[in-house]
Amino acid sequence: MRLLSWNIHKGIGGRDRRYALQRIIDCVEAENPDIVCLQEVDRLVGRSCRDDQPRLLARWFRCHSVFQANVHVGGGTYGNLVLSRWPIASRHRISLRHGTRKPRGAQLLLVDSPEGNLHVVHTHLGLAERERHWQVEHLLGHTLFRSAAAHPTVIVGDFNDWRNTLHAGGLAGAGFRQITSPVSHFRSFPAWLPLGSLDKAFVRGGLAVRQARIVRTSLARVASDHLPLVIDFHLHSG
Repeated sequence: MRLLSWNIHKGIGGRDRRYALQRIIDCVEAENPDIVCLQEVDRLVGRSCRDDQPRLLARWFRCHSVFQANVHVGGGTYGNLVLSRWPIASRHRISLRHGTRKPRGAQLLLVDSPEGNLHVVHTHLGLAERERHWQVEHLLGHTLFRSAAAHPTVIVGDFNDWRNTLHAGGLAGAGFRQITSPVSHFRSFPAWLPLGSLDKAFVRGGLAVRQARIVRTSLARVASDHLPLVIDFHLHSG
């Protein structure tokens, strides 16, 4: 099974500043993932031609979709989107807004995969280190997150964790293993000259990771300001 996570920057290229959602589609299609977790997805925002990106992407890939609108922009919104080849047995969203900072959130989905239920936690954390640590602790302690503890879990997204400090805190204490390490192998931002390992994944439970990698194709380097993260895995039977 394959999961792809990507901050698509609203479909606007990081260097040419050109809006071209088709470049995002082509990059995703080339990887053929079963689950897609996208951050910074626009819905009815002027900068992206007022496209309903969640609807367009779900229609193109003919899959199940769940959108979490986090930030209001003009007459529209942007946030997190999950696309899944397989049915979604349950879906929840929680707020990770910290004080007066930009609204953030997490999606908690139970995906009914051919190998069993997979708990997918998808998020885009804040820019300040203290904010990010609060967000992780809030997520791990939330009733909705804890209620799925029996299922194999992957937490994935844009963590904005430049100094790679999140894993050593609450995530490791909660039994999660960082699979996007060493960070030197997972530099994903900025896409044209990657320096920071911002796009990360953490797993717990009966989940066997075969491979995790950053997509470094020429198209991915221009489609967004981040590079995509791809994870190949299986669920342990039992």
